[in-house]
Amino acid sequence: MEFPHKITVFTPTYNRANLLETLYRSLQRQSFSDFEWLVVDDGSTDDTQALFAQWQREDNPFPIRCVYQENGGKCRAINKGLALAQGELFFTVDSDDYLTDDALEKINCWEAALPKDEKFCGLVANGGHAPGQTPNTLFEGDWFDGNAFDMYGKIDGERALVFYTEIHRKYLYPEFPGEKFMTEAVTWNRMAHDGYRIRYFNDIIWIWEYKNDGLTQAGYQLFLDNPQGTALFFREKAVFFHYPLKTKLGMWYGFTCDAMDRCTNAQIAQYIDMPRWLVAPMKLVHNLLQYIRKKR
Repeated sequence: MEFPHKITVFTPTYNRANLLETLYRSLQRQSFSDFEWLVVDDGSTDDTQALFAQWQREDNPFPIRCVYQENGGKCRAINKGLALAQGELFFTVDSDDYLTDDALEKINCWEAALPKDEKFCGLVANGGHAPGQTPNTLFEGDWFDGNAFDMYGKIDGERALVFYTEIHRKYLYPEFPGEKFMTEAVTWNRMAHDGYRIRYFNDIIWIWEYKNDGLTQAGYQLFLDNPQGTALFFREKAVFFHYPLKTKLGMWYGFTCDAMDRCTNAQIAQYIDMPRWLVAPMKLVHNLLQYIRKKR
């Protein structure tokens, strides 16, 4: 498939009109211009639409597209973005982050050097709190070839992931009624399980700043509030990593404890793919341990 742009910089946003300008200005400073900025406004009630209408009238070397949808969460926004993307590469950059001035130029050069006879789904660069400053562990050499499973051990911290759009479109996020979140690792894991490789780079191209209302800060509560998406991630990881029974029991117990106030026994068993008869005794053990702790 032919794409009119090399890169789609994709930004899902929700009520971040006061933060988006930093990212916008970093895109204006890019040393590489063969990209589009595609934004999915996920139901914002602030001035996001007016802000983008203003920026679209400005003289930029790259097109800006902003599409509105009812609030459905980041993964639904990514699915929408993938359907609309006109770039060969799909690079998700959150609304409270920004890029180094040479970020897209580096992505273009790195992609051009990827082996064409191997099964690569994209590349991963480093992120940091500032250009040249990262809390992430650097590996030996400038780059190495692996897959997304390396992010469970060899690669730590927040990273900038860039995928081939055509490949990513084969791995859309499942959508569960009433839920608005699941970890993006669901699709990354599926790519790795299917044999897709990724080239990792040490260079910092993406600068992040976590906000109090961001998804990262919300953290564990998002997992609790979205049990089906959470369970999908854990049960697929158990399959991909060939969990032994002991590890599965720990996973089942942890999910039961987290979901017991939100889900029925039947739902817990279905979501995490465990024997239903185990749910009640696991709840009993949890309640007993809670009782013992309170008595101490």
